[in-house]
Amino acid sequence: MRYSLLAAALAAPALAQYGVAPPHPAGPKPPVKPSGAPNPPTGPQPPVGPKPPVVPPPSEKPLVSEAALIKDVKLEDLLAGSQKLQDIADANGGNRAFGGGGHNATTEWLYQTLLATGAYDVYKQPFVELFTAATTSFSANGEAVPVEYLTYGPSGTVNGTLVKVSSLGCTAADYPSAVAGNIAVISRGECTFAIKAANAKTAGAAGAVIYNNVAATPLSGTLGGDGDYAPVVGMTQEAGNALLSQIGNGTVQANLVVDAIRENRTNYNVIAETKEGDHENVLMIGGHSDSVFAGPGINDDGSGTIGSLVVGLALAKYKIKNAVRIGFWGAEEFGKLGSFYYLKTLNGTLSGNSTEASKIRAYLNFDMIASPNYVLGIYDGDGSAFNFSGPTGSDKIEKDFEQFYENRGQAHVPSLFTLRSDYAAFLENGIPSGGLFTGAEELKTEQEAVMFGGEAGAPLDACYHQKCDDINNLAQDAYLLNTQSIANSVAKYALSFEGIPRANATIRKRNAESSRFMARFDDGGHKHHGQACGAGKNLE
Repeated sequence: MRYSLLAAALAAPALAQYGVAPPHPAGPKPPVKPSGAPNPPTGPQPPVGPKPPVVPPPSEKPLVSEAALIKDVKLEDLLAGSQKLQDIADANGGNRAFGGGGHNATTEWLYQTLLATGAYDVYKQPFVELFTAATTSFSANGEAVPVEYLTYGPSGTVNGTLVKVSSLGCTAADYPSAVAGNIAVISRGECTFAIKAANAKTAGAAGAVIYNNVAATPLSGTLGGDGDYAPVVGMTQEAGNALLSQIGNGTVQANLVVDAIRENRTNYNVIAETKEGDHENVLMIGGHSDSVFAGPGINDDGSGTIGSLVVGLALAKYKIKNAVRIGFWGAEEFGKLGSFYYLKTLNGTLSGNSTEASKIRAYLNFDMIASPNYVLGIYDGDGSAFNFSGPTGSDKIEKDFEQFYENRGQAHVPSLFTLRSDYAAFLENGIPSGGLFTGAEELKTEQEAVMFGGEAGAPLDACYHQKCDDINNLAQDAYLLNTQSIANSVAKYALSFEGIPRANATIRKRNAESSRFMARFDDGGHKHHGQACGAGKNLE
């Protein structure tokens, strides 16, 4: 069964099991956002970023506790960290895309910040990947239409007639002969963007536009890798329907321009592991440190980056029993490349061996934890909501997260393991996994508006993968609560992995095979509430 069908069929009962009294007063609750840019500084200013911890000598460190680590999480530190990422993006063309100046500055700052605590062994792990980005434009009958680039798409300047493609453009038979030398208009759905763009090229189309199949949502994504494609862009459902209406009333002349950058770039993961704790039994947490080319990525995934960093800095003050490792992943937006590269250096594919990978007892992923119109999503580790469970032990991770919110009278919803974020590399290596997610371009339901406040029928993050994903695109209440939830789980597993079994080669192999099998059906959508940030294998 395709994930789209699975999620749609199971979303309603999955949400119903969490029916609770509204945590906010009745009616929509506008998300709390930062107040905007501060007044210009008039004197010497402290360094931007979270406040550095005061780390006592090892002999004087207290043993970590959940309550103590939660108390150390301060909203002012989260916002200071987010502002640092904004400043980096502003100084580097408005983004922190992998291999560019913005991402390089981000990884260097993370490296230096954790190194300065003296509590972590830190290194930057380089790898090289193909980077693509583009400027685009599209007009029909002289009227400009907003469009988005699909990564790995080729450059091209096309003037031609718009031609509607039959069905969904997933087979050669869908393309009429009139498409040759012209621009194909294709609906999203059923098959990947890559298949549609390749079929358009095979049919002789000079270009293609793919319009979304959900309302009020820009279509951005990836072709997943190099191929023989027609120049292609994405647009909203409304824009696509408007084009179809014009086609029905006569010939529509259009202009499509894609000016693409293609270059190999050196990129970095940042890996930090506590000097204290049992290094044979490691908790790993992480999120991706890159943004899309279109914007600074302050929620996606600056929020997960800074949430993990703030907890890591606070943890430096404490004695722990199990080592904690933090991974800040590069090139997630191009297909989770950094996290998969890292696992390949552990599991024997590039280096290391199964013993190294088995030291990771659990992985927690934090990608978008402060969406403005948020839900409080927890990955469905036991599979009870979406019938796709994580490796053995993932159920315990989910239950511990649920307990945190329930103890505070907060609602929560299950989130589908779509294999669209960096947890995928860990699932596909049989490592118990979990995490939090507050939503991307999917629309909030009426029931969710009752549960969490906010606006029903509006995207959970209307600025997802856009320029406006900036310092003003954060729900501060969700940001603080979710980072406290991270602290709770980190403190818990830094003391004990009770309920999460030790690595067993047979079980992990079986779990890994199950996840790899499910990856074959990965359609890349942000299902309810699955995550589709990284480009992945089959984005459609």
